[in-house]
Amino acid sequence: MKGYKIRKLLVVLIILLPVISYTGCKKQAKCGCDGDMLYPIADAIFDHSAIYYNAAGTTAYFVISSGYYADTYYFCNPSDMFAAYNSIGSTDQVKLSGDLYWDCSYVSQAGSSGSYQSSYYKVYNIKVTKLESSLYGKK
Repeated sequence: MKGYKIRKLLVVLIILLPVISYTGCKKQAKCGCDGDMLYPIADAIFDHSAIYYNAAGTTAYFVISSGYYADTYYFCNPSDMFAAYNSIGSTDQVKLSGDLYWDCSYVSQAGSSGSYQSSYYKVYNIKVTKLESSLYGKK
């Protein structure tokens, strides 16, 4: 009889222990320009030619390449920064600041494919807050 009670108690503990110890799910960061900010970028210096705009000023991006990987940064607000971009001379360097977010298509693809390639490149969205000619001048 005593062994039966111990087994019953062990079964109850096996069932209740995971329920009691469960701390909840970790919140997944929201991606995209209206998601959860990863971190701010302050006064990064680029060559004017490293930022690519389409003719209408509706899309813009830049790529940071370093050996094995190349990360792409798409502007959240390209139209807002198009006039500032055009006012900077093509041989000048650009000072850029903004808030960085995960790109949703990248997050979706990297999560579903599970491929090693996603560790070699990343895609971000950046809400640019400042785009101006650098004090360092021309290249």
